[in-house]
Amino acid sequence: MRAVRLHLPTRTLSVEEVERPVPGPGQVLVKVEAAGVCLSDVHLIEGSLTPLYLPGESVTLGHEVAGTVAESGAEPGRWQVGDRVVLQAGEKRDGITWTRGVDYDGGWAEYALARVDTLFALPDSIPFEQGSIIPDAVSTPWGAVTTTGGVRPAEPVGVWGVGGLGAHGVQLLRAIGANPIVAVDPAPAARERALAFGADLALDSADPELAARIGAATGGAGLAAAFDFAGVPAVREQAMTVLGAHGRLVLVGLTDQPLTVPDSIRFSYLQQQILGHYGSEDAAVPQLIALAAGGRLDFSRSVSEVLPLERAAEAVERLQTKQGNPIRLILKP
Repeated sequence: MRAVRLHLPTRTLSVEEVERPVPGPGQVLVKVEAAGVCLSDVHLIEGSLTPLYLPGESVTLGHEVAGTVAESGAEPGRWQVGDRVVLQAGEKRDGITWTRGVDYDGGWAEYALARVDTLFALPDSIPFEQGSIIPDAVSTPWGAVTTTGGVRPAEPVGVWGVGGLGAHGVQLLRAIGANPIVAVDPAPAARERALAFGADLALDSADPELAARIGAATGGAGLAAAFDFAGVPAVREQAMTVLGAHGRLVLVGLTDQPLTVPDSIRFSYLQQQILGHYGSEDAAVPQLIALAAGGRLDFSRSVSEVLPLERAAEAVERLQTKQGNPIRLILKP
């Protein structure tokens, strides 16, 4: 089968012919119908992110995957050939989270192996392209907002970076009743997107009046929670300056750069918090599938374009350079 492989020592990406996996006990083989391209994939390729547990030097990328069950191992359980499924973005091994497409082979391929307990049924009403991005592109901000950030209705919140994760963060914050929702991004197109997805206010990060505008929008209280979806040190420092008392800064975007607290006296006096976030709880994906199937969430605007596997490198470059300002680019074998 064809697969997009990353050779870690050289950070070389290539489409290769590899052996089609054979499912063992407790596994199924999934025919991939759609796989999302994420900034984490970009970070892997450029070298700022390195797998922790990958046993070899190469890996098939792709942690946002949807498809149909093609073959079952000796103990298929509830899953039957032809079932439409979404794959969880990782799995627990001896209490440690292994990430699909990072620590073991992912879904930028014609077929992908999955443990039976990492599959979720995808209703016919949700296209594969939209279903594929629920793990990570939607579930990660969902976990950041509801679990790590603990946002409650009517709390004022800020979203820095309105790309693939941030756009869904805005949509999810709107769904749970945060108010007001302030989006911050240097790109005009991203700010327009934020307003379309439900933000009440969209600001340029270079705006000298940013703090004053957020103060006015929150009645002088500042933000209860701020979410960094960009993974940029300057973003984090800016967000801390507009947090209110007991405000939480939630770090979602990944970076290997150090974190600085610009005013640690203010930070301590206001009893603020900095919280790291990664992924989501197991229940997040089925919750979001149910919300989408029930019409509470709409991911139709999230798929910017669908490309064949052979254009994976182009998709990565477009996401890295923000060419066309994509939310999610999808690979289809």
